[in-house]
Amino acid sequence: MAVPARKVSKARRDKRRSSVWKMNAPELVRCPQCGEYKRPHRVCLNCGYYNGRQVLNKD
Repeated sequence: MAVPARKVSKARRDKRRSSVWKMNAPELVRCPQCGEYKRPHRVCLNCGYYNGRQVLNKD
């Protein structure tokens, strides 16, 4: 069984656990049809349009 040769320092351990690796919040863009904020490259859930075409029927 492998055993670490040296103790990992607190600085090295804490660098690994830092918030650098945490995910960022997704970017939002305005829908060109309705102006509602949506995630890029996805269908607008408010009006149902994607890339200038209606994909979902919204009543």
